[in-house]
Amino acid sequence: MTTTLIIIGTFLVVLVVMITINYYKMKNAKPVENSKNIKVFNNKNFAMATKKGVFLVDFWAPWCGPCKIIAPVLNEIAESRNDFSIGKVNVDQNQQLAQKYKVRNIPTLLIFKDGKEAGRIVGVKPKRSILKEVEAVIAG
Repeated sequence: MTTTLIIIGTFLVVLVVMITINYYKMKNAKPVENSKNIKVFNNKNFAMATKKGVFLVDFWAPWCGPCKIIAPVLNEIAESRNDFSIGKVNVDQNQQLAQKYKVRNIPTLLIFKDGKEAGRIVGVKPKRSILKEVEAVIAG
């Protein structure tokens, strides 16, 4: 019984230490530079820019760990695809847009077709899942 408690206690301590280390690594991770193919949107240019065509728009914040995880995936998609455009909205600087589109969690990826929201992806998803959603909007 005592050995079992020691093993469980040791496991829990190691788990807490690993979670703490990963938290600080993520918190202090440097932001990923945007691809040159990613547009940066704000309250002023958003409506006009997304008016025509299909756009995948990332609502993000600089302090958001999951946003830092998805940024390289979006860069990769932006470099490899030209049948739709990708943009980013910093929710700290553009709170009106986040409120307008009811963005409650970040990262949130909204898919727009001709200025109207046609899809929504909340959280970190793999590249394949993101492309599947966007391709469904393009086809539909």
